[in-house]
Amino acid sequence: MTLRRKLLLVALCTLALPVAGWLYVRQMETLLREGQAQALLASANAVARSLVVTGAVASTSGRGWYVQPAPSPITIDGYGDDWAPLTPWSQSLGARGKLLLAADDDGLCLYADVRATRRTRADADDANALAADHLILALGNAEGRRRYLLASAAPGPLVARPLDPPVDGLPELITAQWQEDGSGYRVELRLPRGLHLRTLGVGVYDAAAGGDRLAADARPLLSYSDKLSGELAQLVPDRVQARVLAPQGWLLARSGRLNTMPGSDGQPSWFAALVYRSLLATRLEDANLWAQDVPRLDTREVAAAGIGKPVSVWRSGEERGSVVLAAAVPIEHAGQVDGVLLLEQASRTVPLLANRALFGLLLTSFGVLLVAGGILLLFATRLSLRLGRLRNAAEHAQLNDGRLDGLFERGKFPMTDAPDEIGDLARSFERLFEVVGSYTDYLRTLASKLSHELSTPLAIVKSSLDNLEHAALPAEAQPYLARARDGVARLGALVRAMSESSRMERAIAAAEPEDVDLREVVRGCADAYRPLIGARRLDCMLPDAPLHLHCAPELVAQALDKLLDNALSFTPPDGWLRLTLRGAPDGAEIELANQGPPLPAAMQGRLFDSLVSLRDKTTPGGAPHLGLGLYVVRLVAERHGGVASARNLDDGSGVAFSLVLCSMPRSRLCS
Repeated sequence: MTLRRKLLLVALCTLALPVAGWLYVRQMETLLREGQAQALLASANAVARSLVVTGAVASTSGRGWYVQPAPSPITIDGYGDDWAPLTPWSQSLGARGKLLLAADDDGLCLYADVRATRRTRADADDANALAADHLILALGNAEGRRRYLLASAAPGPLVARPLDPPVDGLPELITAQWQEDGSGYRVELRLPRGLHLRTLGVGVYDAAAGGDRLAADARPLLSYSDKLSGELAQLVPDRVQARVLAPQGWLLARSGRLNTMPGSDGQPSWFAALVYRSLLATRLEDANLWAQDVPRLDTREVAAAGIGKPVSVWRSGEERGSVVLAAAVPIEHAGQVDGVLLLEQASRTVPLLANRALFGLLLTSFGVLLVAGGILLLFATRLSLRLGRLRNAAEHAQLNDGRLDGLFERGKFPMTDAPDEIGDLARSFERLFEVVGSYTDYLRTLASKLSHELSTPLAIVKSSLDNLEHAALPAEAQPYLARARDGVARLGALVRAMSESSRMERAIAAAEPEDVDLREVVRGCADAYRPLIGARRLDCMLPDAPLHLHCAPELVAQALDKLLDNALSFTPPDGWLRLTLRGAPDGAEIELANQGPPLPAAMQGRLFDSLVSLRDKTTPGGAPHLGLGLYVVRLVAERHGGVASARNLDDGSGVAFSLVLCSMPRSRLCS
């Protein structure tokens, strides 16, 4: 992993700041919501106690029948078209059907829908009417209770027959409409106003079910009370909607309305609302779009309060970005739950405060993150560039032969004046290259120094051996004298070769270039080599057109001589050689390939160094090999601004030595 990526990973650690801030804002939002919930629950308990003290909520035992206000006058015809707006809040008649009660200007209307696919029909006046399908309607007031039989043998109007003696205030006859279809029958009737009913019961008898009779379940009548709503309005705090509900959730009174419209701060954007809902208020109930005007609330907070447990709930408001706090408490008297008080308060303050705090924290945190990341990225980039520059300088400081590049020989290693650790590293590199350069220069001049120092002692030894030849020596000493003279001769050849190497370097540096056709130079060399290589085959591959180059032809020929001499040492007597000349982007390339063993991998980078050779120390004739031939080739290539290289052939049949030459007036480095 690069240094920049590592520092970027370090910069990502600053992400802990916005995460910690988000947790803090979320905790703050939770505390704000809990505080508001506790305050609203306290207000709800106070209002509930006031309603109990004033007796505003009547005590009801068990379930009751709820009478809804009719949105429009109801026509008594036995059909449910007028009841469609009230149908979602119908009341169950067990498993057999449903019941709807509504009050309009003319009285109390009743609509019963009974499901019965098999019918037994009889009119109410028939003797066997109680054995057929029928309804029992039970009405009760302060004076007593009276039942009525509703049955019909055919669709149309009917008159209910009383089953009990007359009761003051209750009607003698009740007219109704009976309609039926394949799924069952429907009964619709209206009771006149002024009956002052306290209870009402509806029983269903299904003859097809084996005479199963549902007794008329007398329940108290529940309805919306304007009087209770007025008393409630005096007790409820401002900007709070209050509703008094029966334990089953039927609406008995209401005061105030929820205001979820945008305030002075305006309506938050969809993004702000989404952020609040996703990152902060994760415990919001879904909004109930019918919660404002429904006659019955079937929510978990009302159900919990109906069994005596106070509950507070947060839910999303109908307007975007708003939340609603609902607190439901039981209205209890003598240990019995008579109703439920539900207080609801729309709040935009909590989301706005939380959103502002969160956005401010996130903007600040991400700003710090971006600044820190940018600074670290710039620092890492600058550090990487400096280290890369130092690496490149170290890689290019030393040439293949161990000599330092001219730039570094003048003590210009980069970044040595930097005061930091990289500057210390650059100065250490500079000192190291100075030592390496000095040692390389010593090795390069070692041959000339040795040849100079060995010349005088060698001359003394040779003259001494000459004098010994004129002395009277025993016969057994003559072989030793011959061996000594042979060793002196060989040592003299070595000294002359080392001296020749030094002179050769000066001669190559002093060579003068001229414009020549390099193709003719190579062809001439190839023609001269063929008589010298014996049975070996030499192929010469030249370009079709002349290849002109400003160079020193005698140096090129000398380099080819050295390459041929090296190739002959490793080519079998019946092997092959291939001399190739081709054009290069800034000059020419000469390649001499020969059949023979491959180059050792450990020696490929040192073949062109001085005093390095892969051949035996002597040829069969006794001439020493000092490894100067390929060194001369390298000097010729560098004199022409090129390079000398060696490689193994791809098919493994031999090796190839190449000499890249550039025009001498051009730059020393060849591309």
